[in-house]
Amino acid sequence: MRWWDIGPVLELEQDLFPEDAWSAGMFWSELAHSRGPRATRHYVVAEDAAGRLVGYAGLAAAGDLADVQTIAAARDQWGTGLGARLLTDLLRAATAFECAEVLLEVRVDNTRAQKLYERFGFEPIGFRRGYYQPGNVDALVMRLSDPAHSVPADGPVQGETHG
Repeated sequence: MRWWDIGPVLELEQDLFPEDAWSAGMFWSELAHSRGPRATRHYVVAEDAAGRLVGYAGLAAAGDLADVQTIAAARDQWGTGLGARLLTDLLRAATAFECAEVLLEVRVDNTRAQKLYERFGFEPIGFRRGYYQPGNVDALVMRLSDPAHSVPADGPVQGETHG
């Protein structure tokens, strides 16, 4: 993800997460930590064949722990495998950051996403009550140990623009 992706990302963010969408400032802050030798973030966008931004994902790393910050796919991409490709990219980044574990929070009412994470080996470890505001929706906390062994070894993720 680059600065010029923030506008289209915000449009998708508003469509998918209208109550708790990230602001432009939040994305700018994350991108500020995604470049250079001391980078602690990895952000990626996905585009369709026409060049339309259809997904994005981000990961933060600290020591040997990574956290999936965000992952989203446009509604017309649901069921296409885009979410799995984005997650694969994040797990490759976690491996490059030498992280031993990856954590994430997912809305308790988002069973579609929970099933994706379970397919990759994430396991539920707890809840964060009222995590998603202003809707006061709980988050299920999930953990993946050893992300290097959860990533397919079949080359680059197709249909994505890194950066």
